[in-house]
Amino acid sequence: MKTAYTADQIRGAEHELMARLPEGTLMQRAATGLAAVCADLLGRVYGKRVVLLVGSGDNGGDALYAGERLARRGAWVGAVLAGSRTHEAGLAALRRAGGRVVERDALERADLIVDGLVGIGASGALREPYRTLVEEANAARGPIVAVDVPSGVDASSGQVEGPAVRARVTVTMGAYKTGLLVDPGAEHVGTVELVDIGLGAHLPDPDVAALTGGDVDLLLPRPGNESDKYRRGVLGVAAGSDLFTGAAVLAVGGALRAGAGMVRYAGPGAPVAQVRAHWPEAVVTELERPSIDDVGRVQAWVLGPGLGTGDWAHEVAAQVLASSVPVLIDADALTLVSRDRGLLRRPAPVLITPHAGELARLIRADRDAIEAARLEHARRAAAELGVTVLLKGSTTVVAEESRPVRVNVTGTSWLATGGTGDVLAGVAGALLAQGLSCYDAASCGAFLHGLAGRRAAEGAPLTAADVATAVPAAIRAVTGGGRSS
Repeated sequence: MKTAYTADQIRGAEHELMARLPEGTLMQRAATGLAAVCADLLGRVYGKRVVLLVGSGDNGGDALYAGERLARRGAWVGAVLAGSRTHEAGLAALRRAGGRVVERDALERADLIVDGLVGIGASGALREPYRTLVEEANAARGPIVAVDVPSGVDASSGQVEGPAVRARVTVTMGAYKTGLLVDPGAEHVGTVELVDIGLGAHLPDPDVAALTGGDVDLLLPRPGNESDKYRRGVLGVAAGSDLFTGAAVLAVGGALRAGAGMVRYAGPGAPVAQVRAHWPEAVVTELERPSIDDVGRVQAWVLGPGLGTGDWAHEVAAQVLASSVPVLIDADALTLVSRDRGLLRRPAPVLITPHAGELARLIRADRDAIEAARLEHARRAAAELGVTVLLKGSTTVVAEESRPVRVNVTGTSWLATGGTGDVLAGVAGALLAQGLSCYDAASCGAFLHGLAGRRAAEGAPLTAADVATAVPAAIRAVTGGGRSS
């Protein structure tokens, strides 16, 4: 599992470690790792032009000492001193190796730019001269290597207020920072290279975590020799309407492809006909009136895709939420519970799967504010509503009170198309029915859905049905049948 930490957590661990080591040891370790990554990116170091953007903090010192190492290997290294003060020992070392102090116009000719302007403690919009330097660095031809975190990105949250460095590579010291994994900050980091400086034993519980394929492999349920369709997990799906028939088809398809032993679908006539035509494996109940009494026993429910938001849908939602099994609430059902939050008061677990607009209605927040601070609002919703939250978007996050937020690292921008959320609801619902907790079902469901999206797209447009079809291949990838992210 990839774990990440806030700036305060990192600084606390560094303080403990520095008390045990000679002064300057951590900076030298960081500079060595940074210089190695820069050298790899340059290919041939000798004769290349490297420009360091040097701020007042330790990141500036890391950049100066890394520049010293590159200069000793024959690179032309110039430092733009932007801070109110400079790490004097680092600057002296750079000068002894042949480096020099230069003006900002050197950026135009740089083969590589090293961003050491601000460190992990910075927050809010960049001030001058940093702001202009960042804009000029982003416009220059040379790739940028960011030290620890791109300047302008909040290391603890991923928030970006104003211009921020767009790095080719971010070399982060000691541990991943939360802001490197969460958009909008994650869009700025490029490839992340982690340099081990010895913090491991001093780090607390993580702020956020990201599952790997190996983690998902360990969590996924597997049928045994004694399994039957009932032991494999029976999922109820209350979805679809005469207006939105496809949502029911996609949710049921996602659930079947993700390994549910049985899917019981309940809905009105038009989607019933579509589900029967597409998925003869599903057990279908036509709801001539809003009653789920005849559906049969299930281990979990998916509620909401395409269900509608009228009185009929509200009654179905109320009945499903009155049951004693876990319920995944998606799409139209999120609109229903935003109008009647009392529906969420139930003893059994609830997983909600909103996008930013739906979450805004649920917690009475501004959509743009949610997009800018996804972690903050997902945590708030989990605590305020007493549910597990899977917040969909450019970075999908899973929040549950008193647990580290999980960040999903799979996916593709091609998934931003109609119906893919219905497939995700079915996938995560199937995992709920097979016995995973809301926290694990949401995390594994998002991982598999993102991986299926990548496989379905392969760099080209996809449809939601393509994603559902690719789910078994994604499962094979994490369980030993192929490679995963």
